[in-house]
Amino acid sequence: MRLSPSSRLDALLAPSPAPRRVAFLSGARFAHRGLHGPGVPENSRAAFAAAIAAGHGIECDVQASRDAQPIVFHDYELDRLTGDKGPLAARTGAELAQVRLANGEAPPPLGGLLELIGGRVPLLIEVKARDGAVGALCLGVRRALEGYRGPVAVMSFNPQVAHWFAAHAERIVRGLVVTEADDRGIRGRLRRHLALWRARPDFLAYDVRDLPSRFAAANRARGLPVLTWTVRGGEAEAIAAAHADAPIYEAG
Repeated sequence: MRLSPSSRLDALLAPSPAPRRVAFLSGARFAHRGLHGPGVPENSRAAFAAAIAAGHGIECDVQASRDAQPIVFHDYELDRLTGDKGPLAARTGAELAQVRLANGEAPPPLGGLLELIGGRVPLLIEVKARDGAVGALCLGVRRALEGYRGPVAVMSFNPQVAHWFAAHAERIVRGLVVTEADDRGIRGRLRRHLALWRARPDFLAYDVRDLPSRFAAANRARGLPVLTWTVRGGEAEAIAAAHADAPIYEAG
């Protein structure tokens, strides 16, 4: 197959991974923030236990506490998901252990989630890093993963995260999360290529609303698995089956 100039640059600056390295991603189903629903909050131990019981992979979000501990939680603010208010990053890990989700659990530290999974299902960790320095959070995630033997990958919208792991923890599979929302012109396409070259990812996690995508398809054809989020049944399932290697889904 003849590659376009942009695909040749992609292949040069963001080489494809060895197939064995990313084999665990293809054909899996990843529960978005765990298998959550009424009475089972997202990113809770109960949601993760339900996904494990279903034999499905898990996608979770991780961000840093004030003392740089990786905490499993999606929002930057505590307001929506807990009885507390204010930014998660303003509290230490010990303080966050006193915060309660709707079912009475505390937001779990990443180490606690790894103990719960114990390698039984594959795990995707979305590193929630804003545009500033990412090193402290990435280092915390790397330390939590030391000695963990289960199938696991990190990913982020911020290409600096995958870049950090490529430089400091090459053994850990890394991905770039992509959306084309409101950014489909020439500048958007250039930004996606620049992010790809900076990240040097092993896979892409793509917004299902943007599939099919020439950018996703070209990189998939040269060996980068494409995962897609957030798949919520029906038409999205059909799109995921046709244009991606695995869905990151929500039930119901």
